[in-house]
Amino acid sequence: MAEIRLDNLQKHFGDFIAVRESSFTIADGEFFVLLGPSGCGKTTTLRMIAGLELPSSGKILLDGDDVTFKRASQRDIGFVFQLFALYPHMNVRSNIGFPLKCQSVPRREIDERVDEVAKLLRIEHLIDRPVSGLSGGDSQRVALGRAIVRQAKAFMMDEPLGALDAEFRHLMCVELRALHDRIRATTVYVTHDQVEAMAMADRIAVMNHGVVDQIATPQAIYDRPRTMHVAGFIGSPPMNFLRFNASLEPGADSIRLNGETIVVPELQEGVVDGALALGVRPEHVELVDEGGIRGEVFGTEYMGTMQIATVHSKHGVVKARIPSAQRVRMREQVGMRFGRERLAVFDTVSGRALKSRLFEGGAHG
Repeated sequence: MAEIRLDNLQKHFGDFIAVRESSFTIADGEFFVLLGPSGCGKTTTLRMIAGLELPSSGKILLDGDDVTFKRASQRDIGFVFQLFALYPHMNVRSNIGFPLKCQSVPRREIDERVDEVAKLLRIEHLIDRPVSGLSGGDSQRVALGRAIVRQAKAFMMDEPLGALDAEFRHLMCVELRALHDRIRATTVYVTHDQVEAMAMADRIAVMNHGVVDQIATPQAIYDRPRTMHVAGFIGSPPMNFLRFNASLEPGADSIRLNGETIVVPELQEGVVDGALALGVRPEHVELVDEGGIRGEVFGTEYMGTMQIATVHSKHGVVKARIPSAQRVRMREQVGMRFGRERLAVFDTVSGRALKSRLFEGGAHG
């Protein structure tokens, strides 16, 4: 059992607040990703969970025990960092087995556990090789092995794939998730890469300026973003925002842009004279010859079976993901229609999405 619970966790560095009153629970056996841009507080949160940083206030519970002010060595947690930090004078076997040697585990048991981990990571053929000649992917596997061999309650991973090239990162994403599914250990994974997060996570916590904006499954984060930051951070291209000013009543199911009525999921809260934005994903934008919100095609990006068309409108730039076979020309005037079931309305001052039927079922929180 390795449930991790954070209660009102906060971290100050002088006058700077790195993490603000974070409260959430990471379930036993969950692959939990802390996602956000540089400086958002994700690594500081991980380091507090691991015991490498002490919180300014709040509480951390690991497996029901209060470990808030315990040292990292007292928390039974395995670490994997971006820099592999392997011991260059040792071979692969010695690197993986080193944590067990420090714990005075008998030599025979060390060899058995190292062999088991090497098989799990598919590096049995490298077991007696020096680490100095290993590729980046193999070096990361050895670093993972050194963490896994301890059979810790939980694993903390801080941008472990950041030093790998794109091809290796994709491969290691698949392998890391498969490894997690085999060992079922609680994993907290930090990254700024939304692709990694969406590919591996059971749940994602999106952070911004020290605050957790939203915690949800990858699909809920993508389909029902709680804030403009989440909507704009997740997705490639990210969600489009068409800005407008209006007063909306609770129960409203449409808005007006440029004289066009756009049907949206029924709103459960209203706003008076609000500075608002309509949020729409690129794949929910349809380009049409007549009607719709008008704009001018500014450019296209060919992406195999699909293309991304960029359209300038009075309400902002819109990117549309459309079939490659659909002909669009530079400076062509086009209309845009939106998939009504997936639209969100945001308050641009607070950045928060207005509650609507889109968020029913608890996904809004």
